[in-house]
Amino acid sequence: MVSGKLILFDIDGTLMDAGGAGGKSLSDAFYELFSIKDAFRNIRFDGKTDLRIFKEGLKYHKLTDGNGVIASIREQYLSRLRLEICTDKKHIKPGITALIEGLRGKNRIGLLTGNLRAGAEIKLSSVGLWQHFGGGAFGDAHEDRNRLLPIAVEDFYKNTGVRFSFSQCVIIGDTPKDVDVGKTHGAFTIAVATGPYTVGELAEAGADAVFNDLSDTNAVLALIDGGAIAGN
Repeated sequence: MVSGKLILFDIDGTLMDAGGAGGKSLSDAFYELFSIKDAFRNIRFDGKTDLRIFKEGLKYHKLTDGNGVIASIREQYLSRLRLEICTDKKHIKPGITALIEGLRGKNRIGLLTGNLRAGAEIKLSSVGLWQHFGGGAFGDAHEDRNRLLPIAVEDFYKNTGVRFSFSQCVIIGDTPKDVDVGKTHGAFTIAVATGPYTVGELAEAGADAVFNDLSDTNAVLALIDGGAIAGN
């Protein structure tokens, strides 16, 4: 078993706020392709993979997902996102830059996100964070978020030759679905109330630790390095 841990971050609501760029880009993509305005006003995005969101939108509006439709949505969405991400409303969440710096060396850091890989790169590059992450699992790898942790572990093994057990993984996210990924595979989960859910809701979901935000770098690092996490 390798030393250190694999720290896997969610993006939206955890690392950054894209200022509504993702939702607007997808809404605009559906309007361009299907002439449906505000297609996702009754569909929640939080914690879901982009592939699942695409399919929920199609199902809600009684549209087929065959004949290359998903690929067309993906192309239109990413094209729009490259423009919309220029919004001055986007920002990095509190404590993220210091936490990334503090995790360097002993641990590996990566992503476990519902974003398409290209979408993740667009968003994180816009705030100068993309280069810090060494891989992981993205929303185009599987539409079921709970299937992404094994994919992330395999991705790090393929790229680095280092294989982490699930008990050596730490998932950091802002929704109950992030927590559920960790609980499904026996990873440690840190939930942060910088997204749509409260500290109470995240604790009720079963997170191993919950923070209002990640600005207390020493507390978060101590938790990750401490004996509370399996694999030490």
